[in-house]
Amino acid sequence: MLPTLFWLFLAVVFYTYLGYGLIVWLWARLRPQPRPALPRAFTPPVTLIVPAYNEADILQAKLANCLQQDYPAERLQVLVITDGSTDHSARVLARYPQVRHLHQPARGGKSLAENRAMLFVHTPFVVFTDCNTLLNPEAVRRLVRHYADPLVGAVSGEKRVLGDGSAAGAGEGLYWRYESVLKRCDAAISSLMGAAGELVSFRTALFRPLEADTILDDFVQSMRIVAAGYRVVYEPGAYASEAPSGSLAEEMKRKVRICAGGWQAMTRLPGLLLRPWRQPVVTFLYASHRVLRWSLTPVLLALLLPLSGWLAWAQGGVYALALGGQLAFYAAAGLGAGLAGRGRAAGPLLVPLYFTLMQVAVFQGFWRFVRRAQPAAWEKAQRTALATA
Repeated sequence: MLPTLFWLFLAVVFYTYLGYGLIVWLWARLRPQPRPALPRAFTPPVTLIVPAYNEADILQAKLANCLQQDYPAERLQVLVITDGSTDHSARVLARYPQVRHLHQPARGGKSLAENRAMLFVHTPFVVFTDCNTLLNPEAVRRLVRHYADPLVGAVSGEKRVLGDGSAAGAGEGLYWRYESVLKRCDAAISSLMGAAGELVSFRTALFRPLEADTILDDFVQSMRIVAAGYRVVYEPGAYASEAPSGSLAEEMKRKVRICAGGWQAMTRLPGLLLRPWRQPVVTFLYASHRVLRWSLTPVLLALLLPLSGWLAWAQGGVYALALGGQLAFYAAAGLGAGLAGRGRAAGPLLVPLYFTLMQVAVFQGFWRFVRRAQPAAWEKAQRTALATA
């Protein structure tokens, strides 16, 4: 029985982190879903929304970046919402009369702020972008051209993490490069499994107000659009550049919040798992890319260590090798953490370090979720600096 469990657990772990990627990469190359040709000129009216909580220090750079979009100015409305901000954001925004500013003293979190901002959107399409990112000049144009296809309900841009030589920056950048490959494959097969809030666009008519305590607003909103039968497209030609987390501790804070939000999202998207006959391909992609990472696989990975230890003691052989490999992997992660704590590059130890950090974040995120200890108005993770164009 125990050897069977060992190989089953190992198979699930391998599938989640490597096998799934190989399957969708081959699927996307061999049997991609046909897509209509994109029009060369499609510039409908668009509202660009920037949620900005106490971002006065970087707000001017963000506004200049938004206003430099290669898009007809008369068709692009920029709206900034600063609910709850206590800094001098209003003084910065006063220099930009062409930008609409929404503010109320109470802070309810990003989801409530976006819900309120949507009451002032009268364009057929809306783009959300985080304040601590900078967009490439063609971002809005590249996003909205996909809406010429009536089956497209949302479009997500690419997140790019600017390297700063730190372990946190290198790890986050490596993770997002791998994620970008998976996103391209998911979108080529069927639909993106969740948009990134750094740069995401929706059909205004499909936007639904989110629950006040929603943690991953971008993910839940986009997946509800997928559940409604629309596609979420990935457009890597539209990207948001962002500085990395200021330290591994700050990156861990961000990962724990995301994992708590992942558990919350799974409870709010039950139909994608419980009714697979409606959208079988979507269910496969969603379960493989998201659900396993946030739930079952980290548990099985943790159980593999004591299971390998017992089997190594009882039978030796391949189980002893498995135990030694795991111990070496986690020792490498510990050494990498030590180097990062002294401000040194982790080098080849980066992969075990960041991978282990992600697994620990799943357990901490789950604990926050069950205790309802992750507020929607979270404390922002500190980043090294605002991205520069």
